Amino acid sequence: MEDIHTFVVLAYKKSNMLEECINSVLNQSIKTNVVIATSTPNDYISNMAKKYKLDIIINKERKGIGYDFDFASNCVDTPLVTIAHQDDIYDENYAEEVIAAYKKYPKASIIFTDYYEIKNNKKVVNNINLKIKRILLLPLRIKKLSGFKFIKRSVLRFGNAIGCPTVTFVSNNTPKDKFKSNMKCDIDWYAWEKLSKLKGNFIFIPKKIMGHRIHEESTTTEIINSNIRTKEDLYMFKKFWPDKIAKIINKFYSKSEKNNNLK
Repeated sequence: MEDIHTFVVLAYKKSNMLEECINSVLNQSIKTNVVIATSTPNDYISNMAKKYKLDIIINKERKGIGYDFDFASNCVDTPLVTIAHQDDIYDENYAEEVIAAYKKYPKASIIFTDYYEIKNNKKVVNNINLKIKRILLLPLRIKKLSGFKFIKRSVLRFGNAIGCPTVTFVSNNTPKDKFKSNMKCDIDWYAWEKLSKLKGNFIFIPKKIMGHRIHEESTTTEIINSNIRTKEDLYMFKKFWPDKIAKIINKFYSKSEKNNNLK
Protein backbone atom coordinates (compact mmCIF):
# COMPACT_ATOMS: atom_id res chain seq x y z
CA MET A 1 0.00 0.00 0.00
CA GLU A 2 2.82 2.40 0.80
CA ASP A 3 3.87 2.62 -2.85
CA ILE A 4 0.48 3.89 -4.01
CA HIS A 5 -0.15 7.05 -2.04
CA THR A 6 1.80 9.93 -0.50
CA PHE A 7 0.75 12.79 1.73
CA VAL A 8 2.92 15.79 0.90
CA VAL A 9 2.58 18.11 3.89
CA LEU A 10 3.00 21.61 2.52
CA ALA A 11 4.67 23.58 5.33
CA TYR A 12 5.04 27.35 5.32
CA LYS A 13 7.05 29.41 7.81
CA LYS A 14 6.06 28.46 11.38
CA SER A 15 2.57 27.11 12.03
CA ASN A 16 1.66 25.77 15.45
CA MET A 17 -0.90 23.57 13.68
CA LEU A 18 1.68 21.71 11.61
CA GLU A 19 2.20 18.96 14.16
CA GLU A 20 -1.50 18.15 14.35
CA CYS A 21 -1.59 17.83 10.58
CA ILE A 22 1.45 15.54 10.58
CA ASN A 23 -0.07 13.33 13.26
CA SER A 24 -3.30 12.98 11.31
CA VAL A 25 -1.56 11.76 8.15
CA LEU A 26 0.76 9.45 10.04
CA ASN A 27 -2.13 7.83 11.88
CA GLN A 28 -3.99 6.56 8.83
CA SER A 29 -5.72 3.19 8.93
CA ILE A 30 -3.40 1.88 6.22
CA LYS A 31 0.26 2.40 5.51
CA THR A 32 1.08 5.39 3.30
CA ASN A 33 4.01 7.70 2.62
CA VAL A 34 4.45 11.09 4.26
CA VAL A 35 6.95 13.81 3.33
CA ILE A 36 7.21 17.54 4.01
CA ALA A 37 7.58 20.07 1.20
CA THR A 38 8.45 23.71 1.83
CA SER A 39 9.74 26.84 0.15
CA THR A 40 10.48 28.41 3.56
CA PRO A 41 12.90 26.02 5.30
CA ASN A 42 13.55 26.86 8.95
CA ASP A 43 14.52 25.25 12.25
CA TYR A 44 10.89 24.74 13.29
CA ILE A 45 10.06 22.67 10.21
CA SER A 46 13.38 20.81 10.44
CA ASN A 47 12.81 19.91 14.09
CA MET A 48 9.31 18.70 13.30
CA ALA A 49 10.66 16.53 10.50
CA LYS A 50 13.32 15.07 12.79
CA LYS A 51 10.78 14.37 15.51
CA TYR A 52 8.62 12.31 13.15
CA LYS A 53 11.48 11.01 10.96
CA LEU A 54 10.15 12.61 7.80
CA ASP A 55 12.06 13.72 4.71
CA ILE A 56 11.95 17.40 3.78
CA ILE A 57 11.85 18.34 0.10
CA ILE A 58 12.83 21.97 -0.40
CA ASN A 59 11.47 24.11 -3.22
CA LYS A 60 14.27 26.57 -3.95
CA GLU A 61 12.24 28.60 -6.44
CA ARG A 62 9.79 30.88 -4.65
CA LYS A 63 7.60 32.06 -7.52
CA GLY A 64 4.22 32.02 -5.83
CA ILE A 65 1.53 29.88 -4.25
CA GLY A 66 0.53 28.10 -7.45
CA TYR A 67 4.13 27.12 -8.15
CA ASP A 68 4.46 25.81 -4.59
CA PHE A 69 1.42 23.62 -5.12
CA ASP A 70 2.75 22.27 -8.41
CA PHE A 71 6.07 21.53 -6.74
CA ALA A 72 4.33 19.67 -3.92
CA SER A 73 2.22 17.59 -6.28
CA ASN A 74 5.22 16.61 -8.42
CA CYS A 75 7.96 16.04 -5.84
CA VAL A 76 7.15 12.35 -5.24
CA ASP A 77 6.67 9.37 -7.56
CA THR A 78 3.62 7.57 -6.19
CA PRO A 79 0.49 7.24 -8.38
CA LEU A 80 -1.57 9.16 -5.82
CA VAL A 81 -0.55 12.43 -4.17
CA THR A 82 -2.45 14.43 -1.57
CA ILE A 83 -1.21 17.94 -0.77
CA ALA A 84 -1.88 18.20 2.96
CA HIS A 85 -2.21 21.84 3.99
CA GLN A 86 -0.36 22.39 7.25
CA ASP A 87 -3.42 23.79 9.04
CA ASP A 88 -5.75 20.93 8.15
CA ILE A 89 -6.31 17.40 9.46
CA TYR A 90 -7.25 14.09 7.86
CA ASP A 91 -9.46 11.41 9.39
CA GLU A 92 -7.80 8.02 9.77
CA ASN A 93 -9.75 6.48 6.86
CA TYR A 94 -8.99 9.21 4.30
CA ALA A 95 -6.15 7.38 2.52
CA GLU A 96 -7.99 4.07 2.63
CA GLU A 97 -11.07 5.58 0.96
CA VAL A 98 -9.03 7.35 -1.71
CA ILE A 99 -6.97 4.27 -2.59
CA ALA A 100 -10.13 2.16 -2.85
CA ALA A 101 -11.66 4.73 -5.20
CA TYR A 102 -8.51 4.80 -7.33
CA LYS A 103 -8.55 1.02 -7.75
CA LYS A 104 -12.14 1.25 -8.91
CA TYR A 105 -11.64 4.32 -11.13
CA PRO A 106 -8.00 4.32 -12.33
CA LYS A 107 -8.80 6.81 -15.12
CA ALA A 108 -9.66 9.53 -12.61
CA SER A 109 -7.69 12.76 -12.71
CA ILE A 110 -8.65 13.79 -9.17
CA ILE A 111 -10.28 11.98 -6.26
CA PHE A 112 -11.72 14.17 -3.55
CA THR A 113 -13.96 13.96 -0.52
CA ASP A 114 -16.52 15.91 1.42
CA TYR A 115 -15.17 17.72 4.46
CA TYR A 116 -16.00 19.59 7.64
CA GLU A 117 -14.62 22.89 8.87
CA ILE A 118 -12.71 23.58 12.06
CA LYS A 119 -13.48 26.96 13.59
CA ASN A 120 -12.23 27.97 17.02
CA ASN A 121 -11.13 24.35 17.49
CA LYS A 122 -14.71 23.15 17.01
CA LYS A 123 -15.87 20.77 14.29
CA VAL A 124 -18.48 22.34 11.99
CA VAL A 125 -20.17 19.70 9.84
CA ASN A 126 -22.91 21.86 8.35
CA ASN A 127 -23.31 25.50 7.46
CA ILE A 128 -24.88 27.32 4.52
CA ASN A 129 -21.80 27.30 2.34
CA LEU A 130 -20.96 23.65 2.96
CA LYS A 131 -24.54 22.76 2.07
CA ILE A 132 -24.33 24.79 -1.15
CA LYS A 133 -21.13 23.02 -2.13
CA ARG A 134 -22.74 19.62 -1.54
CA ILE A 135 -25.67 20.60 -3.75
CA LEU A 136 -23.31 21.71 -6.52
CA LEU A 137 -21.49 18.37 -6.28
CA LEU A 138 -24.64 16.24 -6.63
CA PRO A 139 -24.01 15.42 -10.33
CA LEU A 140 -20.67 13.80 -9.41
CA ARG A 141 -22.43 11.30 -7.16
CA ILE A 142 -23.33 9.54 -10.39
CA LYS A 143 -19.94 8.07 -11.19
CA LYS A 144 -20.86 7.22 -14.80
CA LEU A 145 -21.19 10.95 -15.48
CA SER A 146 -17.98 12.00 -13.73
CA GLY A 147 -15.85 11.90 -16.86
CA PHE A 148 -18.02 14.14 -19.01
CA LYS A 149 -16.66 17.65 -19.55
CA PHE A 150 -20.07 19.29 -19.12
CA ILE A 151 -20.66 17.57 -15.77
CA LYS A 152 -17.20 18.38 -14.45
CA ARG A 153 -17.60 22.02 -15.40
CA SER A 154 -21.13 22.18 -13.99
CA VAL A 155 -19.85 21.72 -10.44
CA LEU A 156 -17.53 24.71 -10.92
CA ARG A 157 -19.87 27.02 -12.80
CA PHE A 158 -21.41 28.70 -9.74
CA GLY A 159 -18.32 28.68 -7.53
CA ASN A 160 -15.50 26.49 -6.34
CA ALA A 161 -17.31 23.48 -4.90
CA ILE A 162 -14.17 21.33 -4.59
CA GLY A 163 -12.23 21.80 -1.35
CA CYS A 164 -8.53 21.98 -2.25
CA PRO A 165 -7.16 20.02 0.75
CA THR A 166 -9.65 17.19 0.10
CA VAL A 167 -8.13 16.45 -3.29
CA THR A 168 -5.82 13.60 -4.24
CA PHE A 169 -4.18 13.77 -7.65
CA VAL A 170 -3.73 10.78 -9.92
CA SER A 171 -0.25 11.68 -11.08
CA ASN A 172 -0.26 9.97 -14.48
CA ASN A 173 -3.60 11.53 -15.40
CA THR A 174 -2.85 15.17 -14.56
CA PRO A 175 -0.38 17.70 -16.02
CA LYS A 176 2.55 18.88 -13.94
CA ASP A 177 1.65 22.56 -14.30
CA LYS A 178 -2.01 22.43 -13.23
CA PHE A 179 -1.69 25.24 -10.65
CA LYS A 180 0.77 27.43 -12.54
CA SER A 181 -0.62 30.98 -12.53
CA ASN A 182 -0.19 34.39 -10.94
CA MET A 183 -3.26 33.91 -8.78
CA LYS A 184 -3.08 34.21 -5.03
CA CYS A 185 -6.44 32.84 -3.91
CA ASP A 186 -8.25 30.96 -6.67
CA ILE A 187 -5.31 28.76 -7.66
CA ASP A 188 -7.32 25.62 -6.87
CA TRP A 189 -10.44 26.72 -8.77
CA TYR A 190 -8.15 27.64 -11.66
CA ALA A 191 -6.63 24.13 -11.56
CA TRP A 192 -9.99 22.35 -11.45
CA GLU A 193 -11.23 24.42 -14.41
CA LYS A 194 -8.13 23.47 -16.35
CA LEU A 195 -8.50 19.79 -15.48
CA SER A 196 -12.22 19.84 -16.31
CA LYS A 197 -11.34 20.32 -19.99
CA LEU A 198 -8.99 17.32 -20.05
CA LYS A 199 -9.64 13.58 -20.00
CA GLY A 200 -10.15 12.01 -16.60
CA ASN A 201 -12.94 11.55 -14.09
CA PHE A 202 -13.63 13.78 -11.10
CA ILE A 203 -14.31 11.13 -8.47
CA PHE A 204 -16.19 12.48 -5.46
CA ILE A 205 -16.32 10.52 -2.20
CA PRO A 206 -19.33 11.96 -0.32
CA LYS A 207 -17.85 11.33 3.12
CA LYS A 208 -16.71 14.03 5.56
CA ILE A 209 -13.28 12.57 6.25
CA MET A 210 -11.01 15.59 6.52
CA GLY A 211 -11.11 18.88 8.36
CA HIS A 212 -10.35 22.28 6.82
CA ARG A 213 -9.32 24.84 9.41
CA ILE A 214 -10.65 28.41 9.18
CA HIS A 215 -8.66 30.94 11.21
CA GLU A 216 -7.50 34.54 11.08
CA GLU A 217 -3.90 33.73 10.22
CA SER A 218 -4.72 31.55 7.22
CA THR A 219 -3.54 32.66 3.79
CA THR A 220 -7.12 32.64 2.49
CA THR A 221 -8.34 34.96 5.23
CA GLU A 222 -5.44 37.33 4.61
CA ILE A 223 -6.18 37.43 0.88
CA ILE A 224 -9.91 37.94 1.41
CA ASN A 225 -9.24 40.93 3.64
CA SER A 226 -7.17 42.52 0.87
CA ASN A 227 -10.03 42.10 -1.64
CA ILE A 228 -7.89 40.12 -4.10
CA ARG A 229 -10.28 37.21 -4.08
CA THR A 230 -13.27 39.14 -5.47
CA LYS A 231 -11.23 40.11 -8.55
CA GLU A 232 -10.00 36.56 -9.05
CA ASP A 233 -13.49 35.14 -8.59
CA LEU A 234 -14.76 37.36 -11.40
CA TYR A 235 -11.92 36.18 -13.62
CA MET A 236 -12.95 32.58 -12.95
CA PHE A 237 -16.66 33.14 -13.49
CA LYS A 238 -15.85 34.64 -16.90
CA LYS A 239 -14.44 31.23 -17.88
CA PHE A 240 -17.97 29.84 -17.58
CA TRP A 241 -20.30 32.77 -18.29
CA PRO A 242 -20.64 35.90 -20.46
CA ASP A 243 -19.23 39.01 -18.76
CA LYS A 244 -22.54 40.50 -17.61
CA ILE A 245 -23.78 37.26 -16.06
CA ALA A 246 -20.39 36.63 -14.49
CA LYS A 247 -20.52 40.02 -12.75
CA ILE A 248 -24.01 39.31 -11.34
CA ILE A 249 -22.99 35.88 -10.01
CA ASN A 250 -19.82 37.33 -8.53
CA LYS A 251 -21.78 39.85 -6.46
CA PHE A 252 -23.69 37.06 -4.76
CA TYR A 253 -20.63 34.87 -4.43
CA SER A 254 -18.57 37.63 -2.81
CA LYS A 255 -20.90 37.70 0.17
CA SER A 256 -19.44 34.38 1.27
CA GLU A 257 -16.09 36.10 1.85
CA LYS A 258 -17.33 37.58 5.09
CA ASN A 259 -17.21 34.17 6.71
CA ASN A 260 -14.28 32.75 4.69
CA ASN A 261 -16.42 29.73 3.93
CA LEU A 262 -15.93 28.99 0.26
CA LYS A 263 -12.28 28.11 0.29
